[in-house]
Amino acid sequence: MSAGMVIRRLGGGLLVLWLVSILTFLLVQLIPGDVAEVIAGENATVAEVSRIRIELGLDKPILEQYSSWFVGILQGDLGDSLFTNRSVADTIIEAAPPTVIITLMAIVVAVVIGVTAGIVAGLTQGSWIDRSVSALATLGIAMPSFWLAMVLVSVFALANPWLPATGYVDIREGFGEWLSYVILPSTALGLATAAELARHTRGCVADVLTRPYVRTARARGASGVWLVRRHILRNAAIPVVTVLGLQAGRLLGGVIVVEAVFGISGLGSLAINSVLQRNYPMIQGYVLFSAVIVVAINLIVDLAYGWINPKVRTA
Repeated sequence: MSAGMVIRRLGGGLLVLWLVSILTFLLVQLIPGDVAEVIAGENATVAEVSRIRIELGLDKPILEQYSSWFVGILQGDLGDSLFTNRSVADTIIEAAPPTVIITLMAIVVAVVIGVTAGIVAGLTQGSWIDRSVSALATLGIAMPSFWLAMVLVSVFALANPWLPATGYVDIREGFGEWLSYVILPSTALGLATAAELARHTRGCVADVLTRPYVRTARARGASGVWLVRRHILRNAAIPVVTVLGLQAGRLLGGVIVVEAVFGISGLGSLAINSVLQRNYPMIQGYVLFSAVIVVAINLIVDLAYGWINPKVRTA
């Protein structure tokens, strides 16, 4: 991918982020209730509520409120929490590590299980292995992450106390202990994506096997790992990478529920508490942070196309 293409992709990403900021700001205004009344308390007078609204700038026109917030974003300031007075950016950065790590581990689980199962199913079309993978993939897509999380906790933490049921520890506390805390939540989050990847990988491999260049390679004696790596994987990888990029938003949404089940204090709990408290700056900051992650992942996917197959040119 050329430098000009990268610049165009970055420009498109910035445009998306600007539109997300507008939609987020407008949608937050539709949340029922008055945050000034929540902060003031049940026994507050009208004068006290009015004073808080003026202090927070909620008495100003919506366009002026958005302009002030957006200028702050350009300066790296997402505002302050309405309840703790802490910087929104600092709060998000503090809460992000567990969420980011669980999401990344979920991607690893999805790629390892989904791509491997899809390749095996594609190479053994019509066999019991193919049918089993297809059935399990359908089941995996249908299972909600929160239900799967509760099943994993019941089996591997309560019935058999092999892994912790709740909580999270930093990797600096020890790799083994850290891994024991992330296995269950990352598996619960990643299995649905693994099922989706398995279906797409199976279809892509089956399609590539019918291509003339693969039949020619087989006629020349190519087989086994060399054939898979040289011809099948590279040409089947682009649709699979596309699906993985599209699943990024789903994972960021699913991690909120998974964190709630496993009692992990990450971005998920921060988002839920912010909505319940009507903490507008925190909600806006969280959504914008998530949008940045999704845009970055899609840019990486675009760059990966050229690395996987240099003949591919993205528009």
